[in-house]
Amino acid sequence: MLLSAAPRAGGSFYRIGAIARHNGIIRLRDPGQMISYIAMPMVLMLVLKPLYVQALDAGATQVATGLMVMFSVFAISLAGNSILSERTWRTWDRLRVSRAPAVELLVGKTFPIFLVMVLQQTILVIYGVLVIGLPLPREPWWVAVAILVWAFALLAIGAALATIVRSHGELSVISDVGALTLSSLGGALVPLSIMPEWAQIAGHVSPGYWALTMLQAAVGGDEAAMVLPGAVLLAIGLVAGAFAARRLTLGWGRDRLM
Repeated sequence: MLLSAAPRAGGSFYRIGAIARHNGIIRLRDPGQMISYIAMPMVLMLVLKPLYVQALDAGATQVATGLMVMFSVFAISLAGNSILSERTWRTWDRLRVSRAPAVELLVGKTFPIFLVMVLQQTILVIYGVLVIGLPLPREPWWVAVAILVWAFALLAIGAALATIVRSHGELSVISDVGALTLSSLGGALVPLSIMPEWAQIAGHVSPGYWALTMLQAAVGGDEAAMVLPGAVLLAIGLVAGAFAARRLTLGWGRDRLM
């Protein structure tokens, strides 16, 4: 049994790797969207830093982590487009008739985007430390963990959206409006403590709130404060990922739905 399981596992990794390499090449050939999600928060951090520093005690931390969370949410459209493009090109059914099950297709399509999201957030953290005045994390390891957890949650949400929407325009509207709403309610632009009471209550529903709480705790070296938001984001990612895999398994993402 063990001998027969090994080839199956090897075949699974091979299929996932082949799909991931193909999508990695596509992403490298069209890097404009990702570059904008790195450059725009850099410019805004620099412009808004004086305002935040004067208004808040931890102004540099707020502007760096807040804009990082906001523009990382915008990146969910990258994950969604990686799946939706196959439906637009009428090639999704060809992938479905291959030996790769839905879970392998999902992992292979989204893994390059996961690496892009991790790279985006890592660059913004380094920029925040070197340019904006973000305190140097006492335990960089925990910042890396926070980035990985948040990227996983975003990736799963983007994949789930791709199995629901019918066009790139629909995905763009949902991801852009959702990014502004969730990140703003989560305290990315203004700390939750100075927002209206209704917004403070609603903010706890936003994944952006948990991401911001986790990242700020990681920067401050407070590992205990990372546990709850990290668990919430992992749960969101697992539920969204299972939802996406289920829809793809049932064939609800086929071309005929376009």
